[in-house]
Amino acid sequence: MANLLLPIVALLCGIALLLLGSGLLTTLIALRGALEGFSPEALGLIGSAYFFGFFLGTFVAPPLIRRTGHIRAFAFFGVAIAVTVLLHALIVAPTLWFVLRLLTGIALVGFYTVIESWLNSETHGGRRAKIFAIYMVVNLGALAAAQQLLHIASPAGFTLFAIAAIFACLSVMPVALTRFAPPELHDSPHPDVRKLWQVAPLAFVGACASGLGMGAFWTMAPVYGQRIGLEQGDVGLLMSLAILGGAVAQWPVGYFSDRHDRRRTLGWVAAAAAASAALMAVLGHFGAIVLAGAFLFGAAGFAIYPLVIAHLIDHLPHGEILAGNAGILLLHGLAAAFGPALAGALMGLIGPSALPLHFFLAFAPLAVFGLWQARRRADEIVEEPAHCVPMLRTSPTVLEMMSPNDDATSTPPAPIGD
Repeated sequence: MANLLLPIVALLCGIALLLLGSGLLTTLIALRGALEGFSPEALGLIGSAYFFGFFLGTFVAPPLIRRTGHIRAFAFFGVAIAVTVLLHALIVAPTLWFVLRLLTGIALVGFYTVIESWLNSETHGGRRAKIFAIYMVVNLGALAAAQQLLHIASPAGFTLFAIAAIFACLSVMPVALTRFAPPELHDSPHPDVRKLWQVAPLAFVGACASGLGMGAFWTMAPVYGQRIGLEQGDVGLLMSLAILGGAVAQWPVGYFSDRHDRRRTLGWVAAAAAASAALMAVLGHFGAIVLAGAFLFGAAGFAIYPLVIAHLIDHLPHGEILAGNAGILLLHGLAAAFGPALAGALMGLIGPSALPLHFFLAFAPLAVFGLWQARRRADEIVEEPAHCVPMLRTSPTVLEMMSPNDDATSTPPAPIGD
């Protein structure tokens, strides 16, 4: 294991430090905005700006990285994130925060692209599956740990913003000192969304449902927790539990889906996400039940995206997998950009219970569609069944990392423990 990690420890440290800062900032913005009297609609739009920036970054970041080189681009994106973090604390205004979150999304996907292209170039063959799994554990672990930084100080002050900015600055240091040769950054394949609907309509619907639901989760869940009366530390616990639920459940869910009808698995997992959301909506006045519901929701909600990717790969020839996955990224990104705004509008009309209602409305139709598809006819695998790989949506470059072979178009690796 040491031989596996030593060459890439600087890259893993860089992404872990950045996600400690950006993960804290995401929750902090929701809490501080609510304290400043921002409406749920405004907070939803601010969250949507981040995901729209993330979507734009997939087009903006690669040309900048090619022009300046990986290390310069990495430093540029890291500093840009640190500056935007501090500006949130210096100027508290919804319009400016909207712009800042847009810029943060662009910079963060650039950061991911640099890290993932480097990891992809430094790992080959069978090692790639293990590196990919470790990388995802680092992502989820850092995001969960970031929520516990809320215990340090109040969102009303400057301290937490300064801590988030410090982590963003620190993330540049280990990578700036690396001696890795700059990797080649490949062009992203052109997505064909219409073909996705033709070959795997369930993957199409699942990508949209996952984006709508999980985009709203990252932005509006802290507001929900605050408005139902949770203390600041418990809001962080709610977020951590949901993330940890997603980390724990993805491996057994993926293992099960590899051995059964994946459409049925996806339908039942979406049903579990909808059911846990309904539990939170109905019993939101019981703090302990809400925390348990958040864990269950995270366990189901985070598992949907990797199931969607695996189901799509089941229905594509090897040469079209990268283009197909790029289409899923496109659909998921656009849906995630709309999710927070829709959830914020619902919360403005109904109250905090509207957020779990939004989750229910996002995932219940997916559950019905998935189970209906499974009853309708037998699943037809194009070449060979895919293996469900635990993952988060990051940059398009992660699609190359998913391959266990040097050929980036091959089937992703079997799930492994980390």
